[in-house]
Amino acid sequence: MQEGKANTLLADHLFSPGLFFAERIERGLLRAPHLNVIELGAGSALPSLLLSTVVPSPTTVVVTDYPDPGILGNLARNVQRNAHLVSPGCTVHCCGHEWGTDAAPLLEYTAGRGYDLVILSDLLHFHSSHEVLVSSMAALFAHSPDARVHVAAGKYTKPDVCNNFLGLSARAGIIFEERLPEVGDQEWMGQSALSGLNKADLATRKAACRYWVGSWRTLPVP
Repeated sequence: MQEGKANTLLADHLFSPGLFFAERIERGLLRAPHLNVIELGAGSALPSLLLSTVVPSPTTVVVTDYPDPGILGNLARNVQRNAHLVSPGCTVHCCGHEWGTDAAPLLEYTAGRGYDLVILSDLLHFHSSHEVLVSSMAALFAHSPDARVHVAAGKYTKPDVCNNFLGLSARAGIIFEERLPEVGDQEWMGQSALSGLNKADLATRKAACRYWVGSWRTLPVP
C-alpha cells in the first residue's frame, strides 16, 4: 500500500505526458546539449532521466518532487537504477521541492543562473496548486531568450484548468504557445520497447496529450 503524500500525488505512476516527452526525446525533437535541466513534480522522471542519456547531454539534470519520504525514495531509486546510463559530463541530482517555497537550494546547481529547460509533465490537473507551481517555475527559469519551459498535459485535464495555468504564467511573464501535432505525426515513432504497450497503445497515449512551449515575454507585463 502506498503511504504519505505518494498516494495523493500519484507520484509513482507513469502517465501519457511522460511517454509523450519520451518519444520526442528519442526522436531528437527535445534536446538540451550542455544545458541545465530541471523537472518539477517528476514522479518517475522519465523525460529528464532520458535526456541525461542523450549525446551530447545536458550539463546538469535535476529531478524534483514533493519532499515526502515515499515519493523521494521512489524517485531516488529510479535515478540510481539508471545511473549507469547517464552520459559522461552530465550530473543528475534528486531533490525534494515543494512548489512555492524557496528555490535557492535548486538554483545552486546552476550557480544562480537558473535552468535553460524546465519540464512539467502532467502537472496541470492540480488546479489549486497552479499559483505555487507557476511561482516555482518562474523562480527557476533562466532569464535567457533561449530558455524554454516544456509542458505536456493529458486531455483528461479540462481546458479551463489548462487556461488557468496559462493565464497565471502570462501574468508571471512566461508566454506559452501550444504545439499541435503535424500531419503524419499521429503514429508512435519511438523505437524503444515498453513492457505491456504496443505501438498502437503508445499512439493512443500520445494522442491523449496537449503540449506547450513557453518562454519569457519580451515586452513588459502590463
